Amino acid sequence: MYFCKVSRRIHKFISATLALLVLLSTISWTVDKHLCMGRVMDIAFFHSADPCGMEEGLMELGLDQTDNHCCSDESFTVQGQDDLQLSWNELDVEIQQFLIAFSYSYLQLYAIPSGQRVPEDSYPPPLLVEDFTVLYEVFLI
Repeated sequence: MYFCKVSRRIHKFISATLALLVLLSTISWTVDKHLCMGRVMDIAFFHSADPCGMEEGLMELGLDQTDNHCCSDESFTVQGQDDLQLSWNELDVEIQQFLIAFSYSYLQLYAIPSGQRVPEDSYPPPLLVEDFTVLYEVFLI
């Protein structure tokens, strides 16, 4: 009984992990970094990074923003997978046979046994010939 509960939890954990892995591998990720004097000031996923405020400081001093060579923005995109459609016909015959045999044997582990019942109710317990507490001198105090 305990093994079944642990097995179900492991099965749910593995299923959730694989679903998360498929989700993360299919999404395109865009990472944007704002650098000021070589230091990373802000990192943003899916949108542009916030500036450090150097542009506002230059405008208050009356300088042109084109003279600002200390700040730069970098961004890179990781493209996700688009082709997740795997057809059963694309697999080799040996792999198909293995998958069918594995799934059948795995499902048979959890199959409910047929209606055969062990007839333990038909046989009475053995009669005690001796009193074991007296024989082994073990008494409750």
